[in-house]
Amino acid sequence: MGYQVSRSAQLASAALDYRAARQDMIASNIANADTPNYKPRDIRFEDALAAKRAEIFHDDSHTLKMAQTNAKHLAPKKESESLKPTLYFRDGHMARNDGNSVDIDVETTEMSKNSVMFNAIVMAKKKDTAIFRSVIDASQKVN
Repeated sequence: MGYQVSRSAQLASAALDYRAARQDMIASNIANADTPNYKPRDIRFEDALAAKRAEIFHDDSHTLKMAQTNAKHLAPKKESESLKPTLYFRDGHMARNDGNSVDIDVETTEMSKNSVMFNAIVMAKKKDTAIFRSVIDASQKVN
């Protein structure tokens, strides 16, 4: 019998991947704080994570089904395949004389918030694993 990962663990893994990508992006912004004309970048992954959740939990109640009137028609493309994290330039900060608009205070704050969220997801995954482990241990004691 194979081990099957719970759907919530799959979603948590996807969220960890997105959070790790965001951490890398913020670290890149900090590393380029002295690069002339550098604009800080960020990742918006909430839509991609929502699509992943819908895919994992088979929640397509809010999608309009495309009718296939002929077997030779192309199958509709899944929305989750096209939704990827969005890269954007974070603006609104005053650029320095060299055109760089990285604000170290903003970047370190964003990095801290992202780290807290990352650690919360890790703790949730550990708790999920501990629950399954306790169920397995309890079932072995019964037999």
